[in-house]
Amino acid sequence: MFAKRDLTQGSIPRGLLGFALPLILGNLLQQLYNLADTWVVGRFIGEGALAAVGSSYTLMTFLTSILLGLCMGSSVYFSIQYGRQDPDRLRNGIFQSFLLIGGLTLLLNLTVYLALDGILVLLQIPPDILGLTKEYLQWIFAGMVATFLYNFFANLLRSVGDSATPLVFLGISVVLNIGLDILFVVPLGMGVRGAAMATVIAQFVAGLGLFLYTWFAFPALRVQKRHRYWDRAALKNLLNLSLFTCLQQSVMNGIGPGLVNSFGTRYGRLRR
Repeated sequence: MFAKRDLTQGSIPRGLLGFALPLILGNLLQQLYNLADTWVVGRFIGEGALAAVGSSYTLMTFLTSILLGLCMGSSVYFSIQYGRQDPDRLRNGIFQSFLLIGGLTLLLNLTVYLALDGILVLLQIPPDILGLTKEYLQWIFAGMVATFLYNFFANLLRSVGDSATPLVFLGISVVLNIGLDILFVVPLGMGVRGAAMATVIAQFVAGLGLFLYTWFAFPALRVQKRHRYWDRAALKNLLNLSLFTCLQQSVMNGIGPGLVNSFGTRYGRLRR
């Protein structure tokens, strides 16, 4: 019924290492993702654009951490039902969490667009890069839905023992992002808008690609009509698991942005 990966059989250290290694490599790829963006923007656009993208990255990391925390928490519920070999509860949990986190993503997306000017003030963005930062964020926010799709299905696959496939799609996304960054910024001269568009396109390739892979490769995870209902007890468990991980992730990534931005672009020049 499900793809089998039983960590209780065979060598436990080897099994844990085999599962954890793709997660570690994924974190490293995420850093390469940011380093590549930073290098292209700083090398071919200029210091102000580099500062604008850097300031935007801290905000996007904070917003992404909210979605990541919710998806990670839901994956705990998925893994429990997978371990119990209860496909009906698993599929119902997928249905409820997808609608819940997806709806929150759309609400969060709309909120940041409407409150963008206030957010820039709250983050203490220096006046000399305010315009560039706003332009970059107006485009980069379009990728929030893609970020949700990737993190939701990545954590779903990990909950049933597949940690390698999300790494593959992330790697494809990173390579695509680097190529599109260079294309949009250098020959096409699209500036920070091009850098943001490159990131959004790469994110949608990863998010939609992972969704399609899950749909075709794991038919046992497909939500059927009989699973599309709201179960109060299951929803309570999902919320209990998701809210704590969401709080943990958002607090870890939400403390520094305003403090760092308050130093202004001059601080970055002095450090170099």
